[in-house]
Amino acid sequence: MMNNQQLFRALLITGMSLGTAWAVRGQFGHAQGAAWAGGIGGLCIILLAKRQDWYAKAFHLALASAAGWGIGGIISYGVVVGYGRGVDFGNVYYGLLMLFVIGGLFGLIGGGLFGIMLSDTQDEPVKWPQLLVELTAGAIIFYYLLIEEFGWLMTPPRSEAWAACFGIAVAMFWYMFRHKYYQAVRLALFAGLGAGFGFAFGNFLQVLGSASELKFNFWNVMEYSIGFFGGIGMAYGVFTSTWPATPTIVRKEAAIAPFFILAAIIPFVVWEQSFGTERLLGILKEIEPFGDGIWTVRRAQSVALLLVIYFAIYSYRKYIRIRPGNHFSFTDKQVSHFFLGYLGLYVTFSILVTMSFLSFYRIEQYLYIVNVIIIMSLIGSHKPHFSERGLNYERWFVNFLFLLAFLAILTAIAVSSHGELHGAQRRF
Repeated sequence: MMNNQQLFRALLITGMSLGTAWAVRGQFGHAQGAAWAGGIGGLCIILLAKRQDWYAKAFHLALASAAGWGIGGIISYGVVVGYGRGVDFGNVYYGLLMLFVIGGLFGLIGGGLFGIMLSDTQDEPVKWPQLLVELTAGAIIFYYLLIEEFGWLMTPPRSEAWAACFGIAVAMFWYMFRHKYYQAVRLALFAGLGAGFGFAFGNFLQVLGSASELKFNFWNVMEYSIGFFGGIGMAYGVFTSTWPATPTIVRKEAAIAPFFILAAIIPFVVWEQSFGTERLLGILKEIEPFGDGIWTVRRAQSVALLLVIYFAIYSYRKYIRIRPGNHFSFTDKQVSHFFLGYLGLYVTFSILVTMSFLSFYRIEQYLYIVNVIIIMSLIGSHKPHFSERGLNYERWFVNFLFLLAFLAILTAIAVSSHGELHGAQRRF
């Protein structure tokens, strides 16, 4: 019973962490926003696991998670969400199924690369250059076959980058099976199942919320849902598998590149792509009585940029520069501080870019702070427990059929709950 309680606690904390980060990602979008959220999810699991060997490669693990979840950020899904807002069963069911596919690709690649990094040992190192070449080839081949050759369009006339991500996922699984990374396979499947369900279920919640006409950001509810259930799936895949031991100390120069990408490049790209003057002025005009003051925009831009610079320099001095010799390792406390700073910076970015510091017009922005407080109050007292539950392929097939039926039920409820909603789309 105690072990199940600890597992449930780990699932809840990871779900809240990635859910909060993914909801924040809604303000930024694209690959860079998804990468930042994915890095937060990976760091949370490292903290919950409390393994010294994972602390040593915390930046590598967080970067693998960031890269995997970030890749899915190239997929366009705005029109697919619109299918779920329709009034006929066929289009709405198609929309929920395709959101399951899109969310599944986020989780499959994010969980898969994180699992591969967990499986990387000195005796059997992952051949990362070879893997990257195979992933790139898979993206090109499957995009050409599915889109250019077969014409299987998911969301015309938008980008069909989902096909490239599908090819990446296929190539990744081929690599994992060839090298017998079965724990990583299992992790990828659970993360994909969680994120896929979370996206479809989140769209259902968003539709019901829009139909209710309550004044709340229900799109953000959908975003939180994919992160919450994706985080649950990722954590379940990790804590119900056994993982090989790895060195508790790594070379310092090996940690610099992943640290720099996580702490500096990703936040800077998010800042550069999201804090445009025209965008912030447009947001500011919607907030009364503040008008369109350019100095308010300049302050928000400057504060955000200064926070990126400060976080990168402070983290470098605290975690990299002070290390004597050529060795690097983290302690539990240091990982916790970096995680809190990384998540806190992302939430602060969201509050700045939405101008929520001027008004309570976006109440969900302050709910992020509540989530962070709850996460940090729970994460320190968690006691990790790993078990080996294996992978039953027959059960997976049955569960998949159950999921299809459940999405059909959600579709029936959704189409009967409203008339034509704003933003509804038709595929057929």
